[in-house]
Amino acid sequence: MSQSTKTERKAIAAVQDAAAAAKFAKQVAKTLPAKPAKKLRAFADAAKDAADVSKKAIRKRPEKIAKAADKASARAVTATESALARQQRKAAEKAKKAAAERKAAEKKAAKKAAAKAAAQKKKGRKRDAAPRAAKPVSVRRTQLTPAPELAGLVAPTEPAQPEPATLEAVISLEPVAPAPEPAAESAAEPAAPARPRARRPRTQAVPVPALDTLTVAALRERARDAGRTGYSRLSKAQLIELLS
Repeated sequence: MSQSTKTERKAIAAVQDAAAAAKFAKQVAKTLPAKPAKKLRAFADAAKDAADVSKKAIRKRPEKIAKAADKASARAVTATESALARQQRKAAEKAKKAAAERKAAEKKAAKKAAAKAAAQKKKGRKRDAAPRAAKPVSVRRTQLTPAPELAGLVAPTEPAQPEPATLEAVISLEPVAPAPEPAAESAAEPAAPARPRARRPRTQAVPVPALDTLTVAALRERARDAGRTGYSRLSKAQLIELLS
């Protein structure tokens, strides 16, 4: 049995490397898209063809076969490494884009939740403040706008000025100087001078107030005392004109 030379052993090693490179390139091509996979399979087929030689051809042309196998193996390995690097780069870009989209979605959701919470808080403040704002308005309306049909029955809210009848009552209650005691024979007779003395200061000391200074209630009282009719629904100006 003849021993192989150093050149033949080198050719055999190159052929084995080409076969391994072709196999690995085909495995990687299965994970790639159609177009890059097609290019990588072409390099794998070339390396496989360079490794498909017989022992007789290696003994006859060892240097030529070794050179062709090394060249095909190097091309297949380079193409495989490029395809893997490109695939990893695309995967990293895709992951980075997905992370950015996820972060933007989380930020948008947080912003939306904060806006919703702020709107609910503002709505709650308005709901809490609404009863306090409505209470004085309702009271003011009750005081300032009584029903028209009850205008003559409801007491006026503004402070009433003294009426003529009230002044006369006050004057009539003023202390009057006691009359001299009558004689024994006239004890049964009434004291006539007491009434004129009580009325004289009432007409002279107290001036009659002007009509425009009296309230509506006082004007109606005067109209009733004067025997007028239809005064209950008249305004102040109409009452003054009626009493003038």
